[in-house]
Amino acid sequence: MPQNKSLMKEYKYILMDLDGTITDPMEGITKSIAYALNHFDIKVNDLTELCPFIGPPLKDSFKEFYHFSNEQTDIAIKKYRERFSQVGVFENIIYSGIKEFLTKANKKGFKIFVATSKPTVFAKQILDYFSISDQFLFVGGSELDGNRQQKGDVIKYVLETNNIRDLSKTIMIGDRKYDIIGAKENNIDSMGVLYGYGSHEELTQAGADYIVATTNQLNDFLNSTGE
Repeated sequence: MPQNKSLMKEYKYILMDLDGTITDPMEGITKSIAYALNHFDIKVNDLTELCPFIGPPLKDSFKEFYHFSNEQTDIAIKKYRERFSQVGVFENIIYSGIKEFLTKANKKGFKIFVATSKPTVFAKQILDYFSISDQFLFVGGSELDGNRQQKGDVIKYVLETNNIRDLSKTIMIGDRKYDIIGAKENNIDSMGVLYGYGSHEELTQAGADYIVATTNQLNDFLNSTGE
């Protein structure tokens, strides 16, 4: 399981990404992106083409993939949320094994937090929908006004708000390079998961300390670490 580390360290604090790590949001996100693009008369025939939107901030993705101006991007995000807040937020699936992982982690005494680029209000709604809100001590996300969109900023916010100072016992778990890079920016270790939307190459190049393929291997991680 370790990617770059020869031995698993002891951890106490676990930060987890939401989209692509705890839940599979593909349907809700891609359909809401397609809805927003339709406003600009851009038609999408295959929703899987929009999977790269899962993970990074929407603002960055609209600019990168469709070369939108700042004004167009603001409109696109508004149209996206128009659908996502009413329908897309519930077009979501919790990954098999995640509930068991969270239950086991809490029983073993880990302190678990959410660190997501998704607006906090939507993240909390999703956790409530799947009845797992009580498994997390804190949910840190971005704000609807665009504040705190980058994953590194979200991680910093979670660490500071919860007074987590022992960074050597803290790990970030996520499926995209943004999770790994954000962890490095905050001097904490990271674990990439392959069941989400990032590839092994992406996570390796970003410098993930560990890479796991399945939620079962997340449970193996719990057996290998802890105080």
